[in-house]
Amino acid sequence: MKQLYIANKNYSSWSLRPWVLMKELNIDFKEQKQAFSAGSNWQEFRHFSPNGLVPCLLDGEEVIWDSLAIAEYLAESHPNVWPKSKKARTWARCASAEMHSGFFNLRNQCAMNCGLRVQLSKITEGLQKDIDRLDELWNQGLNQFNGPYLAGNTFTAVDAFYSPVAFRIQTFDLKLSDTSHQYINRILNLDSMQSWYKEALKEPWREKGHEQEALDSGKILQDYREI
Repeated sequence: MKQLYIANKNYSSWSLRPWVLMKELNIDFKEQKQAFSAGSNWQEFRHFSPNGLVPCLLDGEEVIWDSLAIAEYLAESHPNVWPKSKKARTWARCASAEMHSGFFNLRNQCAMNCGLRVQLSKITEGLQKDIDRLDELWNQGLNQFNGPYLAGNTFTAVDAFYSPVAFRIQTFDLKLSDTSHQYINRILNLDSMQSWYKEALKEPWREKGHEQEALDSGKILQDYREI
């Protein structure tokens, strides 16, 4: 059986991408969790991941690191990873790649911390630009391919790549259009996302660096973590 190595569910946005994709497409795998420790995790993660990062997928003798590479690897044997139509598939790949390599202000100022609710100290020009682009992109996909998912009527890799953003929007109460918020609610209410969220709240770990990122962003309004 495939093994997917991930880190803390409360923090690890990159881990969520292949995890939720495989859950939604009913691709069997065994979850292997390695919690973040303070500072570099290079030595711990190098035991299973060539680049010392998560996520990493082990499939027999194959080792696939990086969330985008994992999605493409899965697509070779699971055709529903990407949309069926060429037009939707092309758009979905472009949108996924944009998320994979961009939205730096959103990442830096709104780090994923599922259990918290944070009032931002300020929305910088760069962050607002990322929010506006995100809203534009989601509206384009939903309108062009008739929803309810970004590239059509089924959940595909492009939805998986933006699933961590749904948690960020929930944590930081970011304002987008009604169409985008309807999409966010749809993603957050998926059984797989609800499962990830509930498990994130039960995690006992508090990693100082990730916690500081939230504190640096603004005022902590609520902490829903159970431990």
